[in-house]
Amino acid sequence: MFKGVSLGLGVSISLSSAALAEDVTVFAAASLAGTLDQIAEACEAETGHSVILSYAGSSALARQIEAGAPADVVILASDDWMDVLEASGAIDPATRRVLLTNRLVLIGREFVAVDLAALPQALGDDRLALALTEAVPAGIYARAALETLGLWEAVATQVVEADNVRAALQLVAIGAARFGIVYATDAQLERDVTVLADIPETSHPPIRYPAALTSTASPAAQAFSGCLDGLPARTVFSDAGFGLPPE
Repeated sequence: MFKGVSLGLGVSISLSSAALAEDVTVFAAASLAGTLDQIAEACEAETGHSVILSYAGSSALARQIEAGAPADVVILASDDWMDVLEASGAIDPATRRVLLTNRLVLIGREFVAVDLAALPQALGDDRLALALTEAVPAGIYARAALETLGLWEAVATQVVEADNVRAALQLVAIGAARFGIVYATDAQLERDVTVLADIPETSHPPIRYPAALTSTASPAAQAFSGCLDGLPARTVFSDAGFGLPPE
């Protein structure tokens, strides 16, 4: 349960004195950790409902929901995995929308000038940290970019894969990998890494974060969904480095 000073989300929620607070369980992509906590705390203060956040890679979250894990709201970093949930009837398609966008960056512990075309040479015999390239969106996007740029075959044997993008970030932060490819928002959070280069957005599919209510969502989930779309929440997301689709 999140308690603290309200960020002033200003969501207009009419609650009768007899209404009981409910728990809202939110399954969210790992790259939203921290930022979404702030919004959840403010939404609790506005609505009186408790928000329970569960973070993991989008693939793991989608599989858990398909297997029957109780969730009211799902926010993934992948259109494809949300498509899987929609096809299985696990989400309410009428509530699905693109909530956020993001970018990929190349990171390292210390700044060195890196020309992406010369990444294999700059990497040498060291490691390149990515999220799981066959399942986790950040890893899938990163591999797609490396393939488009003609670099994948040259670095594939030196890639170390992590369960999610935050884990890949930590591998670089602790020096277990020389470089990593993560979301720009993740790099902004970790003081022990620095951005070495932007990954061209044309080299991979668009990075979008679809959000939806599940087909079993509680009535309180609609209030949280409203918080996500409110201007104050959008400001928090923007300050964290996320892109925002037009209103």
